[in-house]
Amino acid sequence: MNPVATTPPVCKPEPRLRADALRNRERIVAAAREMFVEHGPDISLDEVARRAGVGNATLYRHFTDRVELVRRVTLYVTDRVADEAAAALAEEADGFDALSRFVHAAVAERVGALCPLLAGVAQEDGELAAARERLELAVEALVKSAKSCGRLRADVEIGDLMVVLTQLTRPLPSSGCLDFDSFVHRHLQLFLDGLRAPARSRLPGSAATLEDLRQRP
Repeated sequence: MNPVATTPPVCKPEPRLRADALRNRERIVAAAREMFVEHGPDISLDEVARRAGVGNATLYRHFTDRVELVRRVTLYVTDRVADEAAAALAEEADGFDALSRFVHAAVAERVGALCPLLAGVAQEDGELAAARERLELAVEALVKSAKSCGRLRADVEIGDLMVVLTQLTRPLPSSGCLDFDSFVHRHLQLFLDGLRAPARSRLPGSAATLEDLRQRP
């Protein structure tokens, strides 16, 4: 007998929304992103609706449950960071300047604080996988451009970059401090100075690739 072929689930395209409905949806997603950063993924959806300035019925009309809202916020942030990477590469003449511009924009999105959301999103989600791939390709192009102009040290890879971006944008445990910008961008600049070629030290271990980050124990 021939094995039965299986195909991954396909996300249906979302219906076109009226302008007012689209504005409400965008306000909900933006409010949810802020609150996920501040309080984690277990926030009250009623509080999200309140911050977005919409009624509970409006929120549930767009997002039937928490999982659906988390998915949309994850896509929203991934797309925004990918757009930042593409814009930096297209608009900056120097590869290292483009990389620096991107990492400052990425930390402003607080990607590290939003990482816990990924645990609640289906790994076979085709739309999210496509958004992640677009981001990874854009960042890989930035790293390649920065190396080709001779300003990025040769012993780092995209995985090293992603790990530091994630670590720098995670809130400190029990700090009660929500405004990290004045600290994060200062420390990020220290990191960028450490990336410059010629290298002033020898790094232990080997450069981290995306495949290294995907490996599970």
